[in-house]
Amino acid sequence: MARIAGVDIPREKQVQISLTYIFGVGRTTARQVCQRTQVTPERKVNELTDEEVGRIREAVERGLTVEGDLRRQVRQNIQRLIDIGCYRGIRHRRGLPVRGQRTRTNARSRRGPRKTVGVRKKTTAKK
Repeated sequence: MARIAGVDIPREKQVQISLTYIFGVGRTTARQVCQRTQVTPERKVNELTDEEVGRIREAVERGLTVEGDLRRQVRQNIQRLIDIGCYRGIRHRRGLPVRGQRTRTNARSRRGPRKTVGVRKKTTAKK
């Protein structure tokens, strides 16, 4: 496996697909990296030479914010929203949807499993 930005990318896949295993690199960015480094996006990673892998590694590490740095940046942005107490920060703090989705129904993946309230078993009346 080729190691780029601290991630082992799959060898049997196309370069443009295997680059998406890096956090912060999507399909479009992967194609742009291939274009900048003059590597054919459809080639498999195991067909690349060491020099081509080096060019890709340098382009990703120099030109993009990826992996740990990007995760840290996202976490800091969310923490800033929480600290200033804005609406979005409050939604993050409470674990509710942030972007205006409804919560009366749905939103189960964000809110977690249902918490049933007031369910009791029926007791038989004694005579």
